[in-house]
This record gives sequence, structure tokens and C-alpha cells, in this order.
Amino acid sequence: MAEWLYEAGIGEARAALVDDDDVIIEAHIEANGDTLRVGRTIDVRLVEKQAGGTRGIVRSIIGSHEALIDRLPAVDMGRAFNVTVVREAIPEPGAIKRAKVRLASDKTPDTAPDTGETPGPTLYDRIKATGITVRTLAPHGPDLLESAGWTETLEEAARGEIRFPGGALRISLTPAMTLIDIDGELAPNALALAGADAAGAAIRRLGIAGSIGIDFPTVAGKAERLAIAEAIDSHIPQSFERTAVNGFGFLQIIRPRLRASLCEQFQYDAIESHARALLRRAQRSGIIGAAAIVAHFRIIAVLEAQPDWIVALSAHIGGSVTLRGDAALAMSAGYATKAN
Repeated sequence: MAEWLYEAGIGEARAALVDDDDVIIEAHIEANGDTLRVGRTIDVRLVEKQAGGTRGIVRSIIGSHEALIDRLPAVDMGRAFNVTVVREAIPEPGAIKRAKVRLASDKTPDTAPDTGETPGPTLYDRIKATGITVRTLAPHGPDLLESAGWTETLEEAARGEIRFPGGALRISLTPAMTLIDIDGELAPNALALAGADAAGAAIRRLGIAGSIGIDFPTVAGKAERLAIAEAIDSHIPQSFERTAVNGFGFLQIIRPRLRASLCEQFQYDAIESHARALLRRAQRSGIIGAAAIVAHFRIIAVLEAQPDWIVALSAHIGGSVTLRGDAALAMSAGYATKAN
């Protein structure tokens, strides 16, 4: 029976839905901190109206969060009102796409917010709400996440390449959509069908959402194209929309985009994502007592900026933690070692 594996780690929470064969079906990472999670309500003020007056930028009254609001009602600049987060901030090349919010009620905002602030469901809340058994993992003992393929899943997200028998998927992030190309040595029909299974599973496993385009090998028959679409459907839970496979072998999927995929986290927010993954490896290293973390200088800079993370790791291993930079290491190649 499928179950969720949940781990409250240093700097982030992690969860994976695993099947009876201990294979990851879905993987999720939620960074700790004061973030605008989907479902959170906050009090904001309007700070900018964009072209047409139906879209604008709001800023939280407490803190410095900024978010985009659509269908903006007739409100004056500086007016305070209450909003609900409907999409989290998403990293993009060199920037962050702002979170998106909507009015917390259908009423025109009053002169002051009256609905208050709520935190929104955490990753744990979301997986608990699925009704599937949740197993909370301690940072010691058997590493069930790793046994299910956690590191391999993160590597898939970072590389954007997934191999399957007879072929491979190449996942490319673009501002307009996520594109998945299928290539391999099998005959076109067999490659397309195997690629559909691999692509559907990857979309769910890596949390890919929004507009998704899949480029299949060209297949001639209507029945074959229908089988490809059905293979996709078998992996991705509702709700989503898709086209049929057209004569050129292209299929488009639209999934609600609520938060960043693992691909976006590990390609567009790579330094922090790899830094938190390194802390997990350090926790699971089995080191007792003083330890050193060795990583690329940019990873070390992230860790130095988060002293609470280092304090938490030190408490776990029962010794001091020193940080050492090594420019020769790849971003994903940091490691923990016993201190001399």
C-alpha cells in the first residue's frame, strides 16, 4: 500500500509518496521560513497599479512580502485589505516570479482589513489531507527516503534528464512552458509509448505543472496516438487538461501551477537547494562529534548566512561544525567528514 514518507529536516521539510515497491511516485520539498504558502491569508496594502488598472502589486503590512494581484477592485493606493495566496513565488532565471494573491472575500475592501492572517497549510498538512498514511521519519535509523531513490530524484530534477529502457527524457524549462523531448533507439511506436509512461511518471514525481509540452516520435495510427495519451493519463492525477497527440507527435498538458517544481528549485534556485540537500547528507552521515562540511564556496556562503542551520546540525551530531570551501567541487558534490 502506498504511503507518505515525511521528514522535518534542517532548513526544509521533505515528503515522498512511495508505492508498494518503495518507488517514489511524488516528491516534495518545502523550505522553512516566512513564505507565502498557498492558502495563507495576509493583510496587504496596494503599492502599484499596472496597465489597465485590473492588476497590481501589493505588499504585506507585516514583513516585506510582495505579490501580484489580478482582478484588482477599485481601491486607492495604500489601501489595506486581506488577500489569499493562490500561487507561491517561483524561481526563474535571474529573478523570482512573485507569488499571486486574490481578495480573501468577494467584498470590496474596507478601509482596514478585518479577516486577519492565517498561515496556510504546510507540506505536512497537505499530505495528511490526502488520507494516505503518513510515516514521519527520524533523522537517525534506516533512511527510507534514500532507499526509495531520493538522491536520484533530486539528480533528475537538477539535470533535467531521465533515462528509461530504450530511451531518455530531456526536460527543458522555458518562460512559456516546460518542454519534454523523448529520444531513443526503439522503434517509433514503442519509443513513444515507453516515453509516455516515463514522462507521465516524471511530471507527477517532480511536481511539474503549468503548461507542459511533450514531443513524441511521430506515430502514424490514431489508435497508437490514443494509447500514448492514455498512458499519460494513467500517471497524472486530476485535475489537468490535455490535447490529443497531433500528427507531429506533440501533446500539451495544463496542470494548476501552485508552487515551484523540483526542476525549478534545483535549476533556478540551485545554490540554496543543494545547500539544504547537503545538510541532509551531513545529518545522515553517521558522524558523531566534530565534523567539517566541504563544498563549493557558493554553497558555503549560503550555510554561513544561516547560522541556525549549523547550530541544528551541531546539536544533532553532538559536536562543532566547521565549513570549508572547495572551488573544484560541483554544486551538488559537497560532503561531510569527521573533523581532524
